[in-house]
Order: sequence, then C-alpha cells, then structure tokens
Amino acid sequence: MGSFSDTVMNAKYALLKADGTRETWDEVCERVVTSVLGCVHPNSELIYAARKLMQERKFIPGGRFLSSAGTKAHYTSNCFLMRAEDTREGWAELLRRVALVSMYGGGCGAAYGNIRPKGSRLHRTGGVASGPEALARMVNEIGRGVMGGGSRRAAMWAGLPWDHDDIQSLIRAKDWSPEIQARKAESVDYPAPLDMTNVSVMLNSRFFTEYTARATKALSTFEAALRLACRTGEPGFSVSLIGEDLRNTCGEITSDDDSDACCLGSLNIARMGSVEEFRSAVEVATAFLLAGTEYTFHPYDEVRVVQSKNRRLGLGLMGLHEWLLTHGLPYAAAHELKPYLQAYTDSEAFAKIWADSWNMPTPVRTRAIAPTGSISILAETTSGIEPLYCASYMRRYRVGGRVAAQYVLDPVAERLVKGGVRPESIEDSSSLARDLEKRLRFQAWIQEYVDQAIAVTINIPSWGSTYNNEDTLGQMEETIVRYLPALRGLTLYPDGARSGQPLTPVPWHVACERRGKEFQEEWANICSITGRGTCGE
Repeated sequence: MGSFSDTVMNAKYALLKADGTRETWDEVCERVVTSVLGCVHPNSELIYAARKLMQERKFIPGGRFLSSAGTKAHYTSNCFLMRAEDTREGWAELLRRVALVSMYGGGCGAAYGNIRPKGSRLHRTGGVASGPEALARMVNEIGRGVMGGGSRRAAMWAGLPWDHDDIQSLIRAKDWSPEIQARKAESVDYPAPLDMTNVSVMLNSRFFTEYTARATKALSTFEAALRLACRTGEPGFSVSLIGEDLRNTCGEITSDDDSDACCLGSLNIARMGSVEEFRSAVEVATAFLLAGTEYTFHPYDEVRVVQSKNRRLGLGLMGLHEWLLTHGLPYAAAHELKPYLQAYTDSEAFAKIWADSWNMPTPVRTRAIAPTGSISILAETTSGIEPLYCASYMRRYRVGGRVAAQYVLDPVAERLVKGGVRPESIEDSSSLARDLEKRLRFQAWIQEYVDQAIAVTINIPSWGSTYNNEDTLGQMEETIVRYLPALRGLTLYPDGARSGQPLTPVPWHVACERRGKEFQEEWANICSITGRGTCGE
C-alpha cells in the first residue's frame, strides 16, 4: 500500500491489538474472512480464496465488514431501506429505527410518499398535517447528533415521488439562503436544513408518459429539480420503472420491502488478469457476501426478518476507468470489457449454488455498484464506475474526532506517468465534465449488467460557467431525459457547490512536494469522492 492508503486503513479499519500496535492489512483480511465465512462452515478452499482475493486487493468488502467483523458488535450490513408511514406511530417508529441504525454506522434511506401533504386535515384531532419535509428534517437531526463508533457520521436519503403535492417544497429545501451558505463556509458543522440528507425526486413510468405528453406537473417538477441540481447539486433523481422504489443513502440498493438491508463489497476489475480469473473472483465474492447476510447483527427485528428472506447482496465493481486507461481506451463502452461484465452477471447463478448448499433462500438481487470511497483508496484504483477524479489532489478525511488532509498523487495516474504519460493528458472527471452525454452513455451501458442500481455522481462545471448556465439548461434537460429510462438514478455535482468538498485538485508538482504529510483540515460530512453523503465504504 502507498502511504495514503496505509493512513486510511489505520485510521478507519485496522483494529488495535493487545500489544498496542495496529493490525496489518493481512491481519485485517484474516480477521474479516475467518469471522464472516466461519458462520456458514465453508470448505478450506473458499476461505483460502477469499483471503487471497482480499490480500491482493482484488475484492474488498464494505467498510463495515473491515471495521466490525470479528468484534463483539459485528453490524456488517451497510444499507437500510425504510418506508415512512402516515401515522403518529409510524413517524415515531421511523425515528426509532433511524436512531438504532445510525448508532451502528449504517446509512438510512427513507421514502416519504405515503406521508400526506402539508396542511392536510387531520380527522382525529382536527389539526393539520406537517407534511413529509417536516419528518425528513427530524430524521436529518438524528443524523447530526449520532456518530457511529465515535467516528462515522450518519447519512440519510430522502425520496419523494415527483407527483406528490409537496415535491416543490422538498426540491427547494436545500437551496439555502446566502446567510446559511456563508455560515456553512465558515464552519461545515453549522446546522442547515437537510444537510445530512441526500434528497431525491422519485420517477416512475408514469412520469415519462406524462413528460412525453408535456403534462404541466411532470414538466414543472423536472425543470425545477434540474435547475437546482445544476446550481447546488441537489436534488438527485431515482428511477423505478419496475418497482423497488426504496433506496439506501447513495442510491445503489433498491427494494420494495420496508426494513430491507444489504451487504456491500466490490471487485477491483483493474487487478484482474483475465476473464477466467475475474469469473472465479465473482463466485468467491458472492459467497462471502451471502455469508455476510447470515453473520451480521441486525439493528432491529424487522431487518432480521426481511434480510433473512431476501438475502439482498450488493456485489459491486471498482477500477473500471483504470482498466480502460491501462488498455488505452476512452471512458466509453468497450468491446474488450464486455466479457468481464457478462461474467459479472454470473453472480446470480453462483448465489443460487451457494444458497442451496447452505440451506438459505436464493438472494433476490446480487449486483449494485456503490461509490466506493475509502475502499477504492485501499485498492488504489478508481471508484466504482467513476472516472479518475484528477491526477493530483488534496483529500480530507476523518481520524476519530478530528479532520486531517493529505496531498495525494492518484495511484492510477502515477502509474501512467511513470510509463511516460503527461499528467495533464490523462482523461479525468474535470475534462469529462464538459461532455455530459458521454458520462450518461457509459452509465447506461454498465447499467445493463447491474440488477439494482449504480451510485455515480456526474461532475459538471460550476453554475454560471460556459457549460452550465440558464442557456444550457434546455439542452441538458433534453439529454438527461433521453437517457434516464435506461438508468436507475442520477446525481449531478457542480464544481464548488458545497463547502468542504473532500477532494480539491492541486497541481502535480505541488502534490509531489507535499505527499505523505498529514495536515489538520476543515471537513464536511462527505466520505466519498462524489461530494455526496456517506456510503459506508
């Protein structure tokens, strides 16, 4: 591992041993694999293969596996999905569940479509309803006050259907006033509405029918949401054409079932030497995550029941852009990559084989691509399907109760530069920010091989710039709506839209001079390179 990867491992995942030293990466792998697979009594070949994949950083399970497997409180599921119910008891129950999940570092997604609009008459009391935004704000404040394990901030997702009477209010909820923005710039801990929450407009098949027919509600909702997304980075869009409208914090896990949960882990395709090696890794990683559904503790009883029934897995990919770069290919669909993606879909067959052998229900879904954040730093590769952010940058991260920063040479870029490539010539998110359709086209292609969703944030230029302004919105809307039915979600992030974004581009020579040194820094509640909320990896 490079110095930055080693720093993150020690800060977040390497446990303190009896002699006062931290675990090595090999020891982390040994603890995680033997603990998780030990609960299903596997053969020695599977244990060996899983440990080897982790040690070589070809497969890395989600951060909650790394930090809690083998401990007394092994809550290793990353994602919890909930549906808010429109009763006093339903509101109280949602708040209870969110608090329990957050205390163990889990991310919470809640759909608020069942909550009646603000101002509706309450028949039993004669009063009026507070509306879904009020409940979402209450959930947000739980996120502000809870820090799982003393170091992991809670993060939320709030989704509301596009045709809900309160959708315009929720769309504008994070369009903070200049005064609040100024206070946030001074201190990222300054409380602002829904600042711990990713807000999303939920789109279904009826939306696209209504939009095509130029219905006023569909047009006005989408236009308002897109304008704010291009300016502030919120809201995002979630697409549910076949049901499964519930989402986790970053949006890659989908479900219809309240209290569903998921175990995440990602395969590093950039380290695979052949399709055959990759297919074998798919089988081992699928078996590991399936065992994880049996091994994990559950924050409340309903999760245990639903997870035991669904066995939902989130086997993801990372290193896709590195694979393309090292093969001399652009950020686009590639014939050479297709056999790997076809092998990726074999997770369904492998899940059934292992579930039958362990007398478990067959998982209802097996693949979801998360924004891997810290996990891709450990693997020293590109995150999820994201393009390389930039060749050199400063990254902020949390160490216990403080925030630190390091100057980083992206490992992928560094390998390319050593091979003679100029840093400024490497395709990255900054250069791709000017080509929205290229990003959408690639996401739509990868989505064909994913049975849940892809959490990816599309970086765009800052609001008011040549490529992102009032005059470009019409063309941007046309392009996005053309691709949305092929996607399961979309998030835009205009450069500089939030103070304290975790990555800041710096010149190559500056990062070279200062790399490996830790600095004290200010930091916002963002753990991945996307500029969005915590994803748990």
